Amino acid sequence: MKTVFHAASTRGHASHGWLNSYHTFSFGGYQNPDRVHFGALRVLNDDTVSAGMGFGRHPHDNMEIISIPLSGDLEHQDSTGRQAVIRNGDVQVMSAGTGIAHSEKNHSTSEEVKFLQIWVFPNKRNVTPRYDQQTFRPADRHNQFQQIVSPSADDAGVWIHQDAWFQLGDFDAGQNTEYTIKRPENGVYVFVLEGSATVNGQPLQRRDGLGIWETDKLQITADSNTQLLLMDVPMSF
Repeated sequence: MKTVFHAASTRGHASHGWLNSYHTFSFGGYQNPDRVHFGALRVLNDDTVSAGMGFGRHPHDNMEIISIPLSGDLEHQDSTGRQAVIRNGDVQVMSAGTGIAHSEKNHSTSEEVKFLQIWVFPNKRNVTPRYDQQTFRPADRHNQFQQIVSPSADDAGVWIHQDAWFQLGDFDAGQNTEYTIKRPENGVYVFVLEGSATVNGQPLQRRDGLGIWETDKLQITADSNTQLLLMDVPMSF
């Protein structure tokens, strides 16, 4: 088993007044050659956007982009004509493919929005751009993992062009659980949204990250009431 630990306090940070962003991996003005990606996982940004503010229209290509609101509502518009509001409990995916331009802004004029923006390298290039969004019941991840992303439209969650699976779990203090990695070629990046947990012997606090590969299972203990995001991704792509 191999691991890499990223304490929350070691993340890159950018504050633009309207945007407060923490970068687990190199992004924008934060460039760390030791933290460019974890396998196919390229970007894990923890963003807070002020009321009424947001990202103007900008382009992407050949990337799977996943947005997970943690609180508040995010407004999305893109060059395909799609307009949507992504709310807490929703997960959005955008396959940039041959190229897409989009904007994201805080839907509220009075409250900030907090969300994760995650980029995954695709296993197919130059696909037709696509958009998908689903709503997930928090009750379905109490003391268990709820699949929110997969490689297949026939499986649970939104699907992406990569052999990757994402899971959300809300665990009570003292709860033990096991997660089996989907493919021998994959590793898992564990991100603690809230609380604290021990994963394969490594204590983790809020917003800590732990990458694990060359093993088949994760042993997880919730050391407090804990919210976890697991990203099961190919280590080679």
